[in-house]
Amino acid sequence: MSKDALTPVDFWFDPLCPWAWMTSRWILEVEKLRPIEVRWHVMSLSVLNEDKDVGEKYRRLLTVGWGPVRVAIAAEQKYGSDVLGPLYTELGTRHHHDKREFGPELYEEALTAAGLDPALASAADSKEFDEALRASHKDGIDRVGQEVGTPVIEVEGSAFFGPVVSPIPRGEAAVKLFDGVVAVASTDGFFELKRTRTREPIFD
Repeated sequence: MSKDALTPVDFWFDPLCPWAWMTSRWILEVEKLRPIEVRWHVMSLSVLNEDKDVGEKYRRLLTVGWGPVRVAIAAEQKYGSDVLGPLYTELGTRHHHDKREFGPELYEEALTAAGLDPALASAADSKEFDEALRASHKDGIDRVGQEVGTPVIEVEGSAFFGPVVSPIPRGEAAVKLFDGVVAVASTDGFFELKRTRTREPIFD
């Protein structure tokens, strides 16, 4: 099937967030079973929360969070947006599955595994790409408002935060969730559906 026949699904992610990682693996499952094309974009919890009153522990996490999004944006600037999906997979596998901390070694490994220049790891500590990062973040967050986090997804003009789900739905369960989420998000005047989380991310 040609790309022209596929429905674009725009997905804004921050590699820092385990819940966004779960959702990203779900949408890739849907992509196997539905005529959609996932188009990846970077957003940043560090940007989203930089002026907010958050706890010290979370503030330290957000300081670390600048690194992976800067690396992702640097890669996009050099190679184009098609590299973001593979790079996100390499970053997330090492961080979320292998429980490794973000840092130069992880960035270089992920870049190399994605077929990209490992020297881009230096972008993690540079503000060179922050303007592009903020623009990408704004593009996603403007579609849903400031009271959400990552991921942001847009399908055929309907944008929403989430879904937040654990474990990752597979097969027909993934498609069922996709159809339901899109139906709800496309309903005029619909804003929120939520319940308290009772489990942590289950990555397997």
